[in-house]
Amino acid sequence: MTLTIERDGPVTTFNRDRSQARNAMDPASAETLTQALLAFDSDPAQSVGVLWGAGGAFCAGFDLKYAASQLGEKNPMASLDFPEDGPVPRGPMGPTRLQLSKPVIAAIAGPAVAGGMELALWCDIRVMEESAYMGVYCRRWGVPLIDGGTVRLPRIVGRGRALDIILTGRKVEAQECLRIGLAERLVPHGKSRAAAEELAREIARFPQACMRADRRSVWLQEGLSETEGLRAEWACSSGMVEREGAAGAARFAAGKGRHGDFGEI
Repeated sequence: MTLTIERDGPVTTFNRDRSQARNAMDPASAETLTQALLAFDSDPAQSVGVLWGAGGAFCAGFDLKYAASQLGEKNPMASLDFPEDGPVPRGPMGPTRLQLSKPVIAAIAGPAVAGGMELALWCDIRVMEESAYMGVYCRRWGVPLIDGGTVRLPRIVGRGRALDIILTGRKVEAQECLRIGLAERLVPHGKSRAAAEELAREIARFPQACMRADRRSVWLQEGLSETEGLRAEWACSSGMVEREGAAGAARFAAGKGRHGDFGEI
């Protein structure tokens, strides 16, 4: 795989290009993408990432031709088992087990299916072209979801809808994805990358520590009671009022952002 990393100010776009395989993932590609995302997360100059697949395909899942070539060999997934303790290895699709401190937006053109759908589910926000689609296409080949699909999909669309999509392996077109909350934004054909990068720049304009604290609280509250969630929110965000909120209040008091004008904040 060729992975091109493009930076525009605080926005990093990860351009995956295995277009001959519809950007299907193999182990080398998974490792390359994982390391690139970890480097992005540790770079203080970068704020928001965009994940994009060149050639009109977000990702067609794990490369089944590669998988077929490994038949009879030692289990190639053994090194990815969850350890009893110690660091968690990357997922088969790459970054699907990472918990980054910064948001990543999926710019989806064409198929985001099987493991490619799981990769999109890992992202914070999904911007889909009207001609794009998702689906658990690996259902046809006896390949399970092992990159978070059975965990994240029910949390996003609800258990019933998730089971309908997972058990049938059917095609989920962009309009349905938007309707059920599987995609947050729908854009014309060929516009997903530009729209995702514009959204990334918008998010990058805000005070970042506060934004990341709120994002972290959203992720942490899954499975918690309301009281536990409120406690986690306070732990994430209470220091932000002093760190960024006071300066923001001073900018507002000086006249910034009045009457809904946020062009200069």
